Amino acid sequence: MIISAALILAAVFILASALLSAGLIVLLKPLLVRYALARPNARSSHKTPTPQGGGIAVVLATLLVAYGAIFFSKDMLLDLSTIFVGDTPGDRVSPLLPWTLAVATMVLAVMGAVDDMRPLPATVRLVLQGAAVALILLTVPPGLRIAPGIASLWVERLLIFVAGLWFVNLTNFMDGLDWMTVAEFAPITAAIAAAAAILSLADVHLLALALFGALLGFAPFNKPVARLFLGDVGSLPIGLLVGWMLLKLAGSGALAAAILLPLYYLADATITLLKRLTRGERVWQAHRTHFYQQATDNGFSAMAVAAHVFGLNLVLAALALATLTWPAWPIQIGALSIGAGLVALVLKRFATPRLVRVIA
Repeated sequence: MIISAALILAAVFILASALLSAGLIVLLKPLLVRYALARPNARSSHKTPTPQGGGIAVVLATLLVAYGAIFFSKDMLLDLSTIFVGDTPGDRVSPLLPWTLAVATMVLAVMGAVDDMRPLPATVRLVLQGAAVALILLTVPPGLRIAPGIASLWVERLLIFVAGLWFVNLTNFMDGLDWMTVAEFAPITAAIAAAAAILSLADVHLLALALFGALLGFAPFNKPVARLFLGDVGSLPIGLLVGWMLLKLAGSGALAAAILLPLYYLADATITLLKRLTRGERVWQAHRTHFYQQATDNGFSAMAVAAHVFGLNLVLAALALATLTWPAWPIQIGALSIGAGLVALVLKRFATPRLVRVIA
């Protein structure tokens, strides 16, 4: 009975967020066509001018559904937290999302919207991104630790700040192909929702469901060949929201799962950054050297790239949930090893030109 109620509630939140996201896109698209048209250039993956900024709808739908449900039904949600996470929730259970997360998300959304219409200097972007990440970390309780006994609280917080700033940026860097963000974050948010239920994190569960639904509402408009792009207004806040959820997972003893879920994005973006640094390139400038971009240059269609990423993330999600179901360290190490190996195979496949059969 509890499982059925949880599934019904999850479906309601997902459907509400999806419909709101799609509805907002329909309403906002004429404005985006007029003020936020992305014109193709040498580094683009698209060939015709396409409106960007669909992330406005994704972010607004996510926040309105998640925070709106809490604001209007706080008492109900306190009772339903036991439905989301079971009959005996632990001390970590709280359906209340921090207000700082909403503020920081909107800061990045506004910055991204401005940047979509008129590019901002890299320093301004970095300062605002750092402020958003810092705002969240300042309100993270001291009891949330990832590696207690290994590093001091302040050292750990500094490393989390750097990791959070990088995750926000890499999410933006990787959003350069139709359906890429959907293929990456739809499986991740669905898996986070499941993991949050296992770990008794009702707040993370609710936010993950809302973001998952909002991405589903955006997906039809971004299907190759895309009629609408996410834009910085969407990619930056999504990176922040998912980063916060992964932090909560890692701080609840699910470090292996928190690493596995975004492993493809982490590997593609980080390896690409290191390669560009060794070549002495200006890493803040746009480029076409990510593995997923090499894939399109090597003969993969946008749909094929998205399918590879989506399939890989389904496997990574299964491995992540396995580490929660069987928490023994051999399972953790084994899952991480398998995940890393699969990511390496996909990266190698993307970087290898596809053979074209020539018919005489």
